[in-house]
Amino acid sequence: MYQPTQLRTFLAVAQTLSFTQAARRLGLRQSTVSQHVRRLEEATGRALFTRDTHSVELTEDGEAMLGFAHRLLDVHEQAAAFFTGTRLRGRLRFGASEDFVLTRLPEILESFRSDHPEVDLELTVELSGTLHEQLAAGKLDLVLAKRRPEDPRGEPVWHDELVWIGAERLRLDAGRPVPLIVFPPPGITRALALEALERQGRSWRIVCTSGSLNGLIAAARAGLGVMAHSRGLIPPGLVRIPDRAGLPELGKVDFVLVHGRRRTSAESAADALAAAILAGGDRLHRRPAAPRPAAPRPAPLPPAAEGSPPRGAAAP
Repeated sequence: MYQPTQLRTFLAVAQTLSFTQAARRLGLRQSTVSQHVRRLEEATGRALFTRDTHSVELTEDGEAMLGFAHRLLDVHEQAAAFFTGTRLRGRLRFGASEDFVLTRLPEILESFRSDHPEVDLELTVELSGTLHEQLAAGKLDLVLAKRRPEDPRGEPVWHDELVWIGAERLRLDAGRPVPLIVFPPPGITRALALEALERQGRSWRIVCTSGSLNGLIAAARAGLGVMAHSRGLIPPGLVRIPDRAGLPELGKVDFVLVHGRRRTSAESAADALAAAILAGGDRLHRRPAAPRPAAPRPAPLPPAAEGSPPRGAAAP
């Protein structure tokens, strides 16, 4: 009922929110992308996108199709790998930036490991700038990270906007230096934040430096200062700093996949993982669902006093 080719096209459009970018990613004509989406909509009997000359957005049915499309493609690829007997092997050194520690990237990696159990996957979580350096040095095979706007390298996974975030109760004093919470060098968001403040002529001071995203989040939740962060990945407990605070705009940011120096043992595995990340790119915008809290147990009743009626019995 649902063709894998059409599902892959649907996911590419859903992630890029652009028929043009989806066509470029898939190596298809834009008319072919439109045809795939139209046929999938005919098969479902539902509109999956609302679109006009300026924008493309998922409908409610389109949001529902995201989960179904991922599961259908996962099963299709598992069956194809089983019956064709093609098994990937080798050591794959994959680097992911700190930005993804609170997203659903682990679900994508878990699915990849299940589909390719003979691939020896080594994960490195670091700052984007550090990952690019390690990739250039031949220490990694594939990297998922931010890139600077002027950097042409890499295949875009999605585009986002950098914004200032902090605790909801935080109030900035326009007459004092901006308190900054930043990654250490060579953090890309750090560099972009400092450059933006310098262009505005705004003074600043660093109140917290940490190589761990969780460390930065803890400082921000404590109200120590503000941090530059991807708008689509704002952590729980933090909010966007309103425009009235007068902080400078930070601009756009690209999250990209970059292949390193190809080695025979890693090339096919890197291609397969890159394809899995591109197919599941929308999951990177979403945090894992929080576990539902267990229902509280009723408090035990106090023991009945001597001479009192049994519990549940009426007093005389």
